[in-house]
Amino acid sequence: MISKRLSSLSPSETLIMSQKSTELKTKGIDVINLSVGEPDFFTPTFIKKAAKIAIDENYSFYSPVPGYLSLRNAITKKLKRENNLKYTTEQIVCSNGAKQSICNVLLSIINKGDEVIIPSPYWVSYVEMVKFAEGTNIIIPTNIEQDFKITPEQLENAISSQTKAIIICSPSNPTGSIYSKDELKNFSKILEKYTNIIIISDEIYEHINYIGKHESIAQFKNIHDRVVIVNGISKAYAMTGWRLGWIAAPTWIADACSKLQSQYTSGASSITQKAAEAAYNGNLDCVKIMCKIFKHRLNLMIKLCLDIPGFKINYPQGAFYLFPDCSKYIGKSFRGWKIKNSTDLTMYILEEGHVASVAGNAFGAPNCVRFSYATSDDRLIEAMTRIKNILQ
Repeated sequence: MISKRLSSLSPSETLIMSQKSTELKTKGIDVINLSVGEPDFFTPTFIKKAAKIAIDENYSFYSPVPGYLSLRNAITKKLKRENNLKYTTEQIVCSNGAKQSICNVLLSIINKGDEVIIPSPYWVSYVEMVKFAEGTNIIIPTNIEQDFKITPEQLENAISSQTKAIIICSPSNPTGSIYSKDELKNFSKILEKYTNIIIISDEIYEHINYIGKHESIAQFKNIHDRVVIVNGISKAYAMTGWRLGWIAAPTWIADACSKLQSQYTSGASSITQKAAEAAYNGNLDCVKIMCKIFKHRLNLMIKLCLDIPGFKINYPQGAFYLFPDCSKYIGKSFRGWKIKNSTDLTMYILEEGHVASVAGNAFGAPNCVRFSYATSDDRLIEAMTRIKNILQ
């Protein structure tokens, strides 16, 4: 019998949809997969070269749990150079992806019953990680009219004596929304009054940003010593499979995460670390090229979605997702299909249109559907044409 801890968790809907689309593909069906949150580009050549050199130089032994000093030093330089944030190498902990980084933090600071504030829509794993840490999720709902962003009033109303942390994701998965410097500053003014609250800032989509400079809530001195930045190489450098994420955190949290990680995974892949070091010591030219292509695809997706009756969209400023409100189709029936929620809608789209997407239920937004546009123009056009035809 499995543990109660595991029984309380829900499987990842993004991975479930990916698996179902793969099953259809094995039957010879042409499925266009818009469900997976990863760039469709190859890892830049100079990064792959660094990994090959690391292999030849025999970086094949255990690394320090928080990561090689040279990598952590490269990350601190990146934070100073790109974000004007000062951290020491002791405040950096590298893990097997940003997902583990977030989970490390929650498991290190959350006790049973502690509350974690999470704006909705949220990334699918946040609420499950809080459950795993035996914390209590406090969800702040938003809607498309407010660009899926919480207000300062909503934040303050959600805080209680049990609040231990808040998770902010900007640019956002699944909505692509970005909090401005002024919006983050307003949050900091509220949070400075509650000195026991840790702010977890998920910035993994930092460089997939269509409006210019990335803004981190860690820049505000009144709360800086309680902010944990979460970032990594997966999205910016097209390195999802390499598995390297990291935190920049108060020393006591970094130490706690390193202690925890030492007992269940130890250090991240030695070869990946050397590749990541090359990425952070290099320039951003390759990242800017990918971002320019993503922006083009976003504009294409907006045009295609606006051509589908009943799809209501916001205008994302980052990441590589479109998150239309599909309320018009909830409650509809057709050919034996009954669309009770967005999960039913995505299954209809997959089975009838052979396009994989992710239901908004997984993100705390049951009337929405997430489409990833990390694929070619031709596939995007074909996918949205199929969807338009089957929804008509």
